[in-house]
Amino acid sequence: MPLTPGVLYLLASVACSVTVAVLLKLARRYDVDVRQAITVNYAVAALLCWVVLRPDPSTLVTPHTPWAVLAALGVLLPSVFLAMAAAVRHAGIVRSDAAQRLSLFIPLLAAFALFGEPINGRKLAAILLAFSALACLLRRPAAAAQTPADSRAAWLWPLVVWAGYGVIDILFKQVARAGTAFAGGLLLAFVLAGVLMLGVLLCRRVRWERRHLAAGVALGLANFGNILTYIRAHQSLPDHPALVFASMNMGVITLGTLVGALAFREPLTRLNLLGIALALAAIVLMAPW
Repeated sequence: MPLTPGVLYLLASVACSVTVAVLLKLARRYDVDVRQAITVNYAVAALLCWVVLRPDPSTLVTPHTPWAVLAALGVLLPSVFLAMAAAVRHAGIVRSDAAQRLSLFIPLLAAFALFGEPINGRKLAAILLAFSALACLLRRPAAAAQTPADSRAAWLWPLVVWAGYGVIDILFKQVARAGTAFAGGLLLAFVLAGVLMLGVLLCRRVRWERRHLAAGVALGLANFGNILTYIRAHQSLPDHPALVFASMNMGVITLGTLVGALAFREPLTRLNLLGIALALAAIVLMAPW
């Protein structure tokens, strides 16, 4: 495949997504307070959203603005980000990234259950593969020094990530259904999430330190970079939405597996590897070819 702008945007989006997981993985090693980092992340992401995507101010606050949905996003975005940090810490990059990518099947289920979208054999097979993949990925090899609490956290946090990101996807779709422009809805969600996190930290009187803030800036750049390059990939390849969709999700799972296994020596069983293969197959079936 030639390195067209669209392909380069796709590669950048995959790299940014995995970088977020790597930064969360390194946070524990360097004793970074992820709460402070995530708070700063939303401030950086909101600023970049305003500067780069330039949302129309007139669309930010209208009678049709879905404040209840945006408020739910304001709570869920930082909560699931914290869950992702816990998942990376307890279960590793491989399982956490795969769980996040498999969350795309929750909106698919919601489309059938809530919005009356007809189901077909291909979509049903993709859903069954996705749940099989999730079951395989949540199994972690037992370690001699692992406590029951550690063992529980190793499957519980990726499961929370899977469910949380799936619900967030549904909420963003509801924002779009209400007629809110993507850039405006994204900016409002970032601002609400950042304000909520800041309020919690101020109430707890945390001690702010430069390394936590610097980590937050890096996290915000990678987080927004993932969103921006994914949008640009779709804009550069308007006739190939399936290619963008499948390449992004498969790329993150593949690169996340390589980084987790090679750079951080995360143990993977044959069952985990089967789960990764099933996840990739589910994404191929899910893509609107």
